[in-house]
Amino acid sequence: MAIYSEEEARKILEKAMSFSKADACVINLGGSESGNIRYARNTVSTAGHQSNQTLAVEASFGKKSGTATIDEFDDASLEKVVRRAEELAQISPENPEFMAPLGPQTYDESVSYVEATANTTPEFRAQVAAKSIKPAGEKDVTAAGFLDDGAGFSAMLNSNGLFAYNKSTNVDFTVTMRTNDGTGSGWVTRDYNDITKFNAEEASAIAIDKAVMSREARAIEPGRYTVILEPAAAEELLGNMGRSFNARTADEGRSFMSKEGGGTKLGDKIVDERVTIWSDPLHPDVPTSTWSGDGLPRKKTMWVENGVVKNLAYDRYWASQQGVEPVSYPSNMIMQGGDASLDDMIKGTKRGILVTRFWYIRSVDPQTLLFTGLTRDGTFYIENGQIKYPVKNFRFNESPIIMLNNLEELGEQVRVNGNLIPYMKIRDFTFTSLSDAV
Repeated sequence: MAIYSEEEARKILEKAMSFSKADACVINLGGSESGNIRYARNTVSTAGHQSNQTLAVEASFGKKSGTATIDEFDDASLEKVVRRAEELAQISPENPEFMAPLGPQTYDESVSYVEATANTTPEFRAQVAAKSIKPAGEKDVTAAGFLDDGAGFSAMLNSNGLFAYNKSTNVDFTVTMRTNDGTGSGWVTRDYNDITKFNAEEASAIAIDKAVMSREARAIEPGRYTVILEPAAAEELLGNMGRSFNARTADEGRSFMSKEGGGTKLGDKIVDERVTIWSDPLHPDVPTSTWSGDGLPRKKTMWVENGVVKNLAYDRYWASQQGVEPVSYPSNMIMQGGDASLDDMIKGTKRGILVTRFWYIRSVDPQTLLFTGLTRDGTFYIENGQIKYPVKNFRFNESPIIMLNNLEELGEQVRVNGNLIPYMKIRDFTFTSLSDAV
């Protein structure tokens, strides 16, 4: 088994550390057990199981560091990998930003592991595929999907006495449904720590309905439209915005968070006052590890509150240069939503476009967070509170900052890629051209 208990992991790490002769040493140990099933053209194509474990040693002499990895944990192998890391450190150049390992830390107990997910069976995966393939065939639709579930652990020990351990589980599911005449496409994604929350029939039915509804899409003029963004679409742009909450790039004038003439936008109002975004490793719907890769504790952190930037992330080096405490990068993104359902938002829209998701997003201008990309797998015209017909896909040019300043309504939150993102209604969203791709 590749999943070690806290005690087993500590024993291996301490044995490896006992061989260290370096000034400083950090050892990471991790492992995972995962299973998957893939299907296409309404037929299962592959299924598999993976088991992995790795130990990585970073040895440092002064500001010179070297890293070596191994996947055998007997005493001779552990000594060999430590010696190799030390040899590499001796011939490496100095790192001017080297930081000595942290001392012991106190961490909250993670809630990211669910036994039911770790116990997922091949039979369960086969049933998930069947619950997509059978209803697709009944609707003259072809299914292509992938389910991946797994359990893993990570542990760290350093020469200053810090020990950290975390165990987690996750399940990810995506499926694309295509009508057999080639004119309609629907898609859905689901992810959870707890597989008992996953309903393959419900998810597949949504993708099938979108595929059938999107047959023979009509072309309408590009321009600025009111849009309802499903959480999967909004998450793509918000994720790009989240990466700009980096104190160093902001201080150095290299990001949207930089102020013209110097300084950062910390404390500034940058979006609509209804926008509040935070991270929380203990949130029951999107739990994560309670420590970051360098051993810093992760806590609930407010990033934007009522439209105002409340925090920027500082790694240990940059925090030391700026004379502040380090702030861990977020491991999830949680955006406050509203009470409206998708149906409610559609009923309240006089003229607009419903977007299932975006893809192929690329940066146009990092300083303004302007991005371009395409809609995909279900784009629909709304008129007088009803979906009237499918429309051809668009290319868009938009910034999440402009988008969140043009906010009209927030709906229910949905988990997407480990984040909680609400449905959003946005005015004046910019579509620049049509795309003939289905």
